[in-house]
Amino acid sequence: MYVKGANTLAIPTLVNFLIIFPFVMAIIIGLLREATPLRSAVIIIGGFTIMVSAVYVAVNVLMSGDTSQFMYLEETHLPDKFVICGEVFLMGLVCFLSIKYKKYYAILISLIGTIPVLWMDLTGRVVEGNTHVRIDTFSAVMYLIVGIVGILICIYASGYMKDYHHHHTDVADRSNYFLALMFVFLGAMFGLISSDNLGWIYFFWEITSVCSFLMIGYTRTQEAVDNSFRALWMNLLGGCGFAAGLMYCNIFLGISNLSQVTEVGADALVIVPVTLFAFAALTKSAQFPFSRWLLGAMVAPTPSSALLHSATMVKIGVYMLIRVAPVMYGTLTGVMITVIGGFTFFAASLLAITVSDGKKVLAYSTISNLGLITACAGTGTTEGVWAAVMLVMFHAVSKSLLFQTVGDIENCMHSRDIEDMHGLIIKLPRLAFIMIIGICGMFMAPFGMLVSKWAALKAFVDSGSVWLVIFLVFGSGSTLFYWAKWLGKICTVIHQSFELEDITPKSEMVSIFPLTVMIVVMCFAFPWMSGHMIQPILDEAFHTNIPDVIGGSDVIIMMIMVTMIFLIPIASRFLSLGKNSKMTMSYVAGVNAGDDRHYIDSFGKERALYMSNWYMEDLFGEKKLLWPCIWISTVLVLVMLIVVVGGAF
Repeated sequence: MYVKGANTLAIPTLVNFLIIFPFVMAIIIGLLREATPLRSAVIIIGGFTIMVSAVYVAVNVLMSGDTSQFMYLEETHLPDKFVICGEVFLMGLVCFLSIKYKKYYAILISLIGTIPVLWMDLTGRVVEGNTHVRIDTFSAVMYLIVGIVGILICIYASGYMKDYHHHHTDVADRSNYFLALMFVFLGAMFGLISSDNLGWIYFFWEITSVCSFLMIGYTRTQEAVDNSFRALWMNLLGGCGFAAGLMYCNIFLGISNLSQVTEVGADALVIVPVTLFAFAALTKSAQFPFSRWLLGAMVAPTPSSALLHSATMVKIGVYMLIRVAPVMYGTLTGVMITVIGGFTFFAASLLAITVSDGKKVLAYSTISNLGLITACAGTGTTEGVWAAVMLVMFHAVSKSLLFQTVGDIENCMHSRDIEDMHGLIIKLPRLAFIMIIGICGMFMAPFGMLVSKWAALKAFVDSGSVWLVIFLVFGSGSTLFYWAKWLGKICTVIHQSFELEDITPKSEMVSIFPLTVMIVVMCFAFPWMSGHMIQPILDEAFHTNIPDVIGGSDVIIMMIMVTMIFLIPIASRFLSLGKNSKMTMSYVAGVNAGDDRHYIDSFGKERALYMSNWYMEDLFGEKKLLWPCIWISTVLVLVMLIVVVGGAF
């Protein structure tokens, strides 16, 4: 049943389709065990069908001007039964695998989170009569992220997994299982961002936790099993917090929908479930002290990393924080969430400097950027929410592209170490160019990540917190350091470099090229995105007309910057026409031996030349900084829970 005057059945039908069809796709793919052209065709056709449907729904919602009409499902007895059965199945699956691998602590956490919710559902203590599905502007934006970026990752995975087992012959080929999990993941994401009912959100929340656990443990090595269970218990712990929040809302506040929580305002009683939801969001978004599960996720194949780190898994947490951001304004919960996010942003960016593994740098970068988004949401201000949403959009596209490109470079070079990417612009020019665009999208003007930091800085200054400003300024400086270091490695040209064979299959380029184009297009579409996608989110979240965060002069400056990005290289190329280029040997610590590989030292001996970045491990490496950061943030989280939640009882 759909309500509130939706004048056509197309949108509610497509919403149901987007939630259910990915699960159907998972079943079909699971039955296609061999990596045949048929399986690839099913993934591509099914994936693009989902993408088109998601874009259609999102565009209709964004163009409607009145999202209150997109509210459905008041009578949900049958779907509710499916949700209850699904919760029992997930709990049983976790218990079975925990017994199998002797990780019994996961059973306890799963039972603590699920049994109370089942008790509430089965004893009729759930508040009835509210709509269960609600599509507003923020949901529409998330539809675009999941429907476009998520599906492109699945299409990329179709080709990647075929080659993965050629390089990893010791791993049993269960690629159909892996690909099926990816579509289950997307179905859960569509269900979560479509749901307004807290019970349904919890159900889809738990599906993503279990799916990420299964994907991380794909290779079934001891390292993969350990890392997968670390991800599981941390996310299940967050699920316990979410379950406590939804029970509090139903039993003590008499509300069952997320929109009702945000409409009440910063009431003393409402802050309790908001704090519990925020705690769950911290675990999902891998904020300190829960960041280690995301670092451990790297043991899984690259598509899993792209899916977990960019478009879906980690975005669930910040999605929830942005939803409740207006309620956190001026509260202790908001202050603590902002401090934890700002601290994570700064600390993770320092840790990213100290590692040379490409995927690990991307993982720390993800944790860092999610920290910035978390801090922005915690301020509860319009500038903070604006910056958070814009960061979510640009981060999803750029980071997805970078993970996929690193995976392809690893297949070509058999290494993903940044030091081995020296001269990549010569060795693998196509992949190097794509990676350069992805890196620029993460930290350079006029790409949205940097401009969003300007809005974040304004939000932090308005909040009156000196610490937050320090975190942002110094975190941005260290961010520049590790991205510029990587960029320099790629672009440094060694005269004797040789081009490697680019074995990236066309099926993977079907994903990579659109993401590359999207990063560039989003630069030009920045003002439109702000006015037509983010401003309506602010109006709906704060229940009033919010003045434009970006003014006309800001738009002009950004457009000039975009134009100069493309004009300067073209002009340089034009001015150099007809001029003879001169080959110059590198300046080294002695006389260049003439091959850029050796130099003559002060004793007249020829020595091999090696160029390497400085990783500063002796100053703030993982062994020195990681655990202190975890303990500091643990104290902050406990203070928030004890003061806010404990104080309410």
